[in-house]
Amino acid sequence: MNAIELLEADHKRVKALLAKLSASTERGVKTRTQLLAELEMEITVHTEIEEQILYPAFKQAGGKEQDVMYYEAKEEHRTVDSLVLPDLKTTDPSTPEFTGRVKVVKELLEHHIEEEESEMFPQARKLLKKAELEALGEQMQAFKANYMKALKNTTSH
Repeated sequence: MNAIELLEADHKRVKALLAKLSASTERGVKTRTQLLAELEMEITVHTEIEEQILYPAFKQAGGKEQDVMYYEAKEEHRTVDSLVLPDLKTTDPSTPEFTGRVKVVKELLEHHIEEEESEMFPQARKLLKKAELEALGEQMQAFKANYMKALKNTTSH
């Protein structure tokens, strides 16, 4: 699986989790808590593989326009990872405030996914050779496997 196919598969999983979380109700505290934990794990791993592997290759292969896209995408990650997700995690899942924050997270992530899939990924396909995208995909899969194993080890203790 090449790098872009792998990231698009991640996007599908994130969108599905967001849809389930959005459809959940204030009575579904356990469901919301579980979905939020899954969403956080998906986003954390996905952000890492994009920022460690694809984004630097994209930035290096491109010019000024790609630099701007690179920094915008990183800023959107930072907004979700450092501000929005931590706020959501500290919000009581049985409240309307949680429902409102889920809506904002969903809108931010869907916007980010849409930009990547309609702008960055098509450019990456042009800038990077097929073999490069395949090699990046392999790196991502290995990184993901190790990261997930590390996460399981820290949560099982």
